[in-house]
Amino acid sequence: MLAKPSGIPRQSGCYLFRNERGTIIYVGKARTLSQRLSSYFQRESGLSQKTQLLMSEATSVEWIVTPNELDALILENELIKDNQPRYNMRLKDDKSFPFVALDSRTPFAAPYTTRAQHVKGVRYFGPFVDVRALRVTMDELLQAFPLRSCSKHKFLYQQRIERPCLLYDIGKCSGPCVGKIDPEGYQELAQSWARFFEGDVRQLRDRLRRQMREASEQQRYEAAAKARDGLAALERAAGAQSVVLDDHSNLDVIALASEGSRVAIVRFRVRFGRIIGRTVHLVDRSMDEDDAEILENAMTDMYLDAESIPATVVVERAELATALVREYLSEARGKPVEVVAAQRGRRRRVVELAIHDAQSVIRRDSLRRQADHNVRSRALQELGAALGLEQPPYRVECFDMSHLQGTNYVGSMVVFEDGLPVKSDYRHFNVKEVLGNDDVGAMEEVVRRRLSHWEEHQGSSKFRRADLIIIDGGLPQLHAAEKAARSLELLGLVEFTALAKREELLYRPGSSTPIALERGSESLYLVQRIRDEAHRFAITFHRSKRGKSMVATSLEGIEGLGPARRGRLLETFGSLNALRQATLDELDALAWLPSDVASRLYDHLRAPTAPRPTKDSDDE
Repeated sequence: MLAKPSGIPRQSGCYLFRNERGTIIYVGKARTLSQRLSSYFQRESGLSQKTQLLMSEATSVEWIVTPNELDALILENELIKDNQPRYNMRLKDDKSFPFVALDSRTPFAAPYTTRAQHVKGVRYFGPFVDVRALRVTMDELLQAFPLRSCSKHKFLYQQRIERPCLLYDIGKCSGPCVGKIDPEGYQELAQSWARFFEGDVRQLRDRLRRQMREASEQQRYEAAAKARDGLAALERAAGAQSVVLDDHSNLDVIALASEGSRVAIVRFRVRFGRIIGRTVHLVDRSMDEDDAEILENAMTDMYLDAESIPATVVVERAELATALVREYLSEARGKPVEVVAAQRGRRRRVVELAIHDAQSVIRRDSLRRQADHNVRSRALQELGAALGLEQPPYRVECFDMSHLQGTNYVGSMVVFEDGLPVKSDYRHFNVKEVLGNDDVGAMEEVVRRRLSHWEEHQGSSKFRRADLIIIDGGLPQLHAAEKAARSLELLGLVEFTALAKREELLYRPGSSTPIALERGSESLYLVQRIRDEAHRFAITFHRSKRGKSMVATSLEGIEGLGPARRGRLLETFGSLNALRQATLDELDALAWLPSDVASRLYDHLRAPTAPRPTKDSDDE
């Protein structure tokens, strides 16, 4: 393991770990380098598994001192971009949505939509999610503020023949090609476009109303009608933008959503009370960063120019409003920036809208990966290679346990074939042999019961032989699965791997050295999805079983109410609390429940000493 170097400064800066080939494998920032780096050089047992892997590969560390932590943040971002270190999180911009562009380098700029990278000297607005609505908006705006929409070749052709095109005749172009408008007037129209996409519809509306009124007073009725039509077109274009706040609010709203190691950061740009743009960044966690650290690192990519930074940035939770985020935004803007968490009111509703959008981004990313056969195939190939399997695992089973303080122990088995869930093959297990809080013993029992069908059902889908069995847990759970296989003389015939819950590292039989799948890889995503599905399936079954147990306990001692009737009551009312709310008439109306039993049940549920269900959380 790398020895701690001497002379680490007590200043802010960036540090770089290199491997034996001199390749940078991790870049970090620190307010105080000596304190931060000291955390890496301690007993191995005190380090997270990911940090242990980093330190086992690192052969040297160096640092760069910066004047302050803000400069360290900016430098860290540049170093990560330039070197793409293995252990750093990966940040990917969502460039799938178009922008509206205005090229201010030309005297008669033509607005156009683009998905290309930004070019200096061109103004960009957006991005926009609904491309069809954007095209309608741009068409309506041409009637209100008639910029040219033709190509450069078309513009030069009309200029050469000294005749405007049809768009001029129908009022959707101001005719700059034939001198119908001077550069100053055209620039004013372009500024109106910019104000619209910046959200300042009120000023444009007032301007058109003033033009209509003045033209009418001067009896220039054709000009008044043109201003009227332009105002109507402006209103139709503005209708596509959601009004979320009052007309004076200029702010950004930032929300995060995560699934496994994948994080989506959504930024809404609210100008003059309207959402005028939205950007998405997809991030792969690398070294157990929390959401605040992820947001800090994403700041330099989210805000590339000072003009895009408002005076107020609203985040979903107070812990995201760190001092470093405020300092970076204020420094980049050149003016103070307030970073706050909205708790209530209209701002909170916009935050919830951003949270919902971030969650939908994560879901779309997940569905995209699942639907792509090539992606699933690559995930299985990566997983098979990382685990040293002879071939990619086609059928994968995953086991998870759930209990409440050692009671109501249940196990779940989920099945994936070709990277997709096969829900008809899912199985639940009631743990029968293990008493008390014993995850390892319960895992051994469940795996043994599953493996007892290893040869018996090869001709049917039920318990068909798996290419890989994933155990949710660490080395103890893996050893329990091996013990189960050994008891059935199947050791060596079953491919096991264990997935540590917190570290998301894989363990293989015969080795205590964990296997770390590449951050952001399809194989890691697949393993996380399988693990999460097993956990969901186990928790759902456990809650159902616990609910029935609570009903049975609460309804014990009622004459005429046996297990069968208690089960039907739960099935009919759904929960014990719902049963408590039932009236005597509702209970009497149950054809299978005698009237005298219904009366005793009603009195029992309303007795002051009747047991009440408690809200507990499941142990995982």
